[in-house]
Amino acid sequence: MTTRLGPLLQFLGCQNNEWGISVLVITGPSDPPPSLHCASSAVHVQPPLAGPVPGTQDTAWRFDLAVSMGIQTQRINYRLNGKRHTFHVPALGAMPDCAYASCNGFSDGRDRKSMAEPNALWTRMARLHREVDLVDNTHFGPLQLLLMGGDQIYSDDIWNVIPELRAWSEMPWRQRLTAPWTPQLETAVQSHFARLYIERWSQPEVAAVLASIPAVMMWDDHDIIDGWGSHPAELHQSPVFQGLFKAASQAFALFQRHSMGAPPPATLAGQPAHNSGYRAGPMGLLVLDMRTERSPRLGANLTHEAGTLVAEQVLSSQSWSAVYQWLDAELAKQDMRHLFVMSSIPVVHPSFELLEKLLGVFPGQQELEDDLRDHWTSPPHKAERLRLVHRLLEASAKGVRITLLSGDVHVAAVGVIESSRSDVPVNARVINQLTSSGIVHPPPPGVALFFLEQACKNVETIDRGISGAMYEFPTTSHRMIGCRNFMTLQADRPGSADRYWVNWWTEGESHPFTKVIHPVNLP
Repeated sequence: MTTRLGPLLQFLGCQNNEWGISVLVITGPSDPPPSLHCASSAVHVQPPLAGPVPGTQDTAWRFDLAVSMGIQTQRINYRLNGKRHTFHVPALGAMPDCAYASCNGFSDGRDRKSMAEPNALWTRMARLHREVDLVDNTHFGPLQLLLMGGDQIYSDDIWNVIPELRAWSEMPWRQRLTAPWTPQLETAVQSHFARLYIERWSQPEVAAVLASIPAVMMWDDHDIIDGWGSHPAELHQSPVFQGLFKAASQAFALFQRHSMGAPPPATLAGQPAHNSGYRAGPMGLLVLDMRTERSPRLGANLTHEAGTLVAEQVLSSQSWSAVYQWLDAELAKQDMRHLFVMSSIPVVHPSFELLEKLLGVFPGQQELEDDLRDHWTSPPHKAERLRLVHRLLEASAKGVRITLLSGDVHVAAVGVIESSRSDVPVNARVINQLTSSGIVHPPPPGVALFFLEQACKNVETIDRGISGAMYEFPTTSHRMIGCRNFMTLQADRPGSADRYWVNWWTEGESHPFTKVIHPVNLP
């Protein structure tokens, strides 16, 4: 018995000493319902939920599993339609071992055709997960969580493959702003997004990982359309753009978050977006939704740069309130050693103003410039970023090591936010930012990397006594590594030093680049 897609594992959170997992399966219109069996007495499987896949005649099925955690790491075997799969659950009170990846696709179809092994790094991750990397015989796995930081699919070809959208894009500007979002166009776009997820995630190298490592995913612009939220305000509010967003949001909720009715339990209360918070032993994970509410501000205070309107809101005040309420509540428990904050775009990155000047000297970098206008260092976003930085430094001062996880920029990099202010204890004055991108998308061209490397040498003053800088990558003299990559975060065993060992696994390198993240350890 076959399925259209799946199994796809999602981490639901850790509650009441149970490790929560959902399993998503997509079946075709003539397929029988899937069957899932797990022999372990530690696993409780709930009856599946079923629902439609928008734009198709397929059916989505979700099984929820609750695994009772024990004093040892557990290997859980399950069978979907008779085929065996496995995932791992950390010991009770242990910090999980994680992988982090982003940018799983191509913004230009020509890159896909010219690449011999598009999914080579997914294969590498699967080897690591099987506990031994056969390239250098290094003991490693297993991995217990897969964190995916955005651009899990690339919808960039949507303007070419859907005739109605191609015709819309060729309309005069004013006509585009008022053209209707028709039922026929809605079905075509919904079907397109479903096809993207099914085609991209059913590739054997990707499917093997998604069936064996529970994921936490957050979307970015290519999961919607390139640059979503940073287009001119009139276009952003047009019926076609809003219809596109709705269709992309439906697909994201189903495929990436397994939402069938209620949102996943880790979704923060009191906000209209997908911001989420998780705990797993002494480790916390805060996942920021930086696309749902991103929008240019309508009215007199529009900001134009080089003819492009830049988004002036990343998260709404409601979302920031929900984020900080969750953070304050977890800090009050005084049992969190590490907090990873997933920000799809880097909080520390070369400034927009400087890169705009550098990139302006040569043509062909429009895509890179568009990405930069999305970034936290773009002027309209700096005040919002400043509040985030101060709140994270306050959390660090309470004894929690804060580490930012980012993607988007198609390089591997290490950024550092550092405070010299007396209101932050010495051991808590550093917030590391670990960037890994992309697991499939190729890096920028060499000339762009050269300019980015030069820009990285500048230290940014974020506020009085607070700086942001790009550091040299471990064991190299470069601040950006221009090759495809993913990252693993391996925790010390319980009762030891509570460090996280971060490895970047880069294409063409047998051994990883390694950085150690120490806990704060206040005196």
